Amino acid sequence: MTFLEFKSQLFDLACFNIYQVYAWQPDFDRNNLTRWTKKGYLIRLRQGYFAFSEYKSKLDYSFYFANRIYRPSYISLHTALSFYGMIPEAVVQITSITSLKTTSFANDFGEYSYKNVKENLIFGYELKPMADNRNLQFATPEKALLDLLYLYPFYDSEQELNELRLDEDYLHEDLNKNLLMDYCARFQSKALDHRISILLKTYNL
Repeated sequence: MTFLEFKSQLFDLACFNIYQVYAWQPDFDRNNLTRWTKKGYLIRLRQGYFAFSEYKSKLDYSFYFANRIYRPSYISLHTALSFYGMIPEAVVQITSITSLKTTSFANDFGEYSYKNVKENLIFGYELKPMADNRNLQFATPEKALLDLLYLYPFYDSEQELNELRLDEDYLHEDLNKNLLMDYCARFQSKALDHRISILLKTYNL
């Protein structure tokens, strides 16, 4: 099989796993993937997952692959807070929430970090449209903030929350406080309730 034959079949997927290849071509020689990766035609995203190198130059695909290579998951935490302009730092790692075990991957598209929560806490994300009629699974601002405070217990004082440097204009004008409190109740966590009460006091919400 030539790479062009392979590419014509799978390119529109953007990324794929080995099982999708075998479903199309049961006798596929897996060594082809190693050879094509060495030649730069493909990029290895994680074990068994690959992307076509052309997607390196396309906008938002580093986010899209975060959703695809470890599922179920959605982008949240520092990446989402930075995306919404709620924290001042530019974020290098792409951070996600998953019901699978905590893990991380690094590839040519970036560094990917996944934090585990219980399955009943996989909510509060929406589909954001991107190029090529694809969608990104992205936490709402309220859920990204709750995920952060839930998973990082050291944010339990006014000093620590001040050091987050949350954008006060965003908190007062754009954050949906009712939704924040509704989502918070769904966690059923007294520790999170406490951190949110400190957050409200710290930022005069």
